[in-house]
Amino acid sequence: MAYEWITDALEETWSSIDRTLRSREEEAYDAATPCPGWSVRDVLSHLTGFELLLQGGSVPVHQGPWPSYVKNPIGETNESFVEAYRDTPGDEVLDLFRRTCALSIERLRGLSEGEWDKVGWSPEGERPYHRFQETRVLDSWIHLQDIRDALLEPADDHGPGEEIVVNRFEAALPYVLAKRAHAPDGTVVRINLSGRLARTVLLGVESGRAKALEASDRVPNLELSTAVAIFWRRAAGRISAEAFLRASATDVRGDEKLARALAEGLAIMI
Repeated sequence: MAYEWITDALEETWSSIDRTLRSREEEAYDAATPCPGWSVRDVLSHLTGFELLLQGGSVPVHQGPWPSYVKNPIGETNESFVEAYRDTPGDEVLDLFRRTCALSIERLRGLSEGEWDKVGWSPEGERPYHRFQETRVLDSWIHLQDIRDALLEPADDHGPGEEIVVNRFEAALPYVLAKRAHAPDGTVVRINLSGRLARTVLLGVESGRAKALEASDRVPNLELSTAVAIFWRRAAGRISAEAFLRASATDVRGDEKLARALAEGLAIMI
């Protein structure tokens, strides 16, 4: 089956959310998550609503002003679904989530390779469908961690979604370094990530663009070391640049001004 690894990652991530919330008392669904204004129920409603939309459903009608944390049309769509289920008991939202995700998995497993490769709408603009569904893994996996954090139950069984998340955030580092941190030509940066998905990323800037390097004779202007979990939390906007830099797992050597600019620009999730 084409792109089976994406479907498997979605199924495992959604199943983890289901297992995490199954048999919970109602107050668990009211716990605040790291997402501004959203409870566990709200995160679950968002994930359910987006899948309903992809299955051909319509966006619920919104009335009144948008909350301050809604910044764009995608945010408006998300908030419309969240508000639609805000007064629904948590176990009923979970049941809907479970049924909706099962239908999505069935649909994805039936797609042809051509359908996976077809270019169309996504929150990031026109993209191949497999890229869009990879982004669904990213969103769902981060929200799984949001739910765990809200319940004060972080877990290490991060599943196949974690690798997609970390790879996507790693791939964004050249853009962050050159376009957000405005590193000048000739800059070399080494980023060391420790943990289950440990890796070292070497970046160089040339002609206003940064790219990954296999090696460099230059001493890096900046060497930044941190844990994978700290890295993805900052890239997902779940912790501040200050918290990222001051974390006990983070070590900065070299250009501290560049380190701060990189940390500020690292929050890349929509």
